[in-house]
Amino acid sequence: MAQTATAPRAKGPLVWMNMDQKELDDAYDQLVYAPNRDQVHKRNMFNSDRVRARLGAPKRMAYGPTPIEALDLFATSEPNAPINVFIHGGAWRQREVKDYAFLAEMIVRAGGHWIGLDFAGVENTKGDLAPMADQVRRAVAWVYKNAKSFGGDPDRIYISSHSSGAHLGGNVVTTDWSVYGVPQTVVKGGLLGSGMYDLIPVRLSKRSEYVAFTDRIEEDLSSIRHLDRLNCPLIVAHGTFETPEFQRQARDFAAAVKAAGKPVTFLVGEGYNHFEMAEMIGNPLSLIGSAMLEQMGLAR
Repeated sequence: MAQTATAPRAKGPLVWMNMDQKELDDAYDQLVYAPNRDQVHKRNMFNSDRVRARLGAPKRMAYGPTPIEALDLFATSEPNAPINVFIHGGAWRQREVKDYAFLAEMIVRAGGHWIGLDFAGVENTKGDLAPMADQVRRAVAWVYKNAKSFGGDPDRIYISSHSSGAHLGGNVVTTDWSVYGVPQTVVKGGLLGSGMYDLIPVRLSKRSEYVAFTDRIEEDLSSIRHLDRLNCPLIVAHGTFETPEFQRQARDFAAAVKAAGKPVTFLVGEGYNHFEMAEMIGNPLSLIGSAMLEQMGLAR
């Protein structure tokens, strides 16, 4: 039986660059480009259980007054060790950092402390991104102020982040830290993986159905607009199977950092989609993992 050809979709009015509304919505919907999300998440949970079995349960500590404002610490045995603070993704929705423990072992085995943050999702902030940015910033400040209590070096704090976590990571590395009572150079380096650094197109997409974008949020939390406050070298990465917008966001941000005269390493994961990119963060042999270890001075 002959198959009936599907008629091409008529392109609508342009909304952003060369994209109509559907194309832009799809470009901020990871499942359209990476339908194996649930498979990868199950793999991450499986490997997180295996890491806890090998390293033991992390130490749970509060960085703020509400129950969600807590972190998991996987400590190394090395004294006065560098610290990596991980900020998870999830489309700004609620997630649990325990599902990202699979990233800890690389850092711990290399001689660093790994800290994973829990923080609110937009469903618990009435769609407001500002409380989330404040929480991760307060967490980093807490780590600096309390590092010596768990054998960490407060002068060697690094961040790693992925997806919407990398958006928040971009906010962290462009923070005015005087507001939080710590040095402007509190973060010594960062990985921003598969993130968003300019909220204009995100605001135009269907993500505005559950995120309460405002002019103030767009301005304050678009890290590409605040590179004057960037005080550390960055690794910016994306995969070749990510959406066109996530690839462009990474390219444009890395180019802007370079144009601002600040150190940046731009990495492209060949053959990786959005969710698979996160797995490289915990692999010392991967493009991203090896770069992180080198940035932290833990490469051997």
